[in-house]
Amino acid sequence: MSSKVWRVAGEYKKKKRTFTFKKEMIALNESHVRERVFSDLGSRHRVKRREIEITTIEEIKPEEVTDLELRRVLGVESEL
Repeated sequence: MSSKVWRVAGEYKKKKRTFTFKKEMIALNESHVRERVFSDLGSRHRVKRREIEITTIEEIKPEEVTDLELRRVLGVESEL
């Protein structure tokens, strides 16, 4: 199986405040994307999985990626 590029958007609650997020990542399928989002937000922001709400998961083309680090990994952005 080949990896695909995904864009995930959603929100999480922490201390009665709501924060929105948008992430782009490489994964095999939608369930792997969901697991990585829960893992990443949980470790970085100490948020429980039940407090994270994912609103959209969409597959995108490598040319549509906005994250510079990911663009370099994909070979879309050339290093100077």
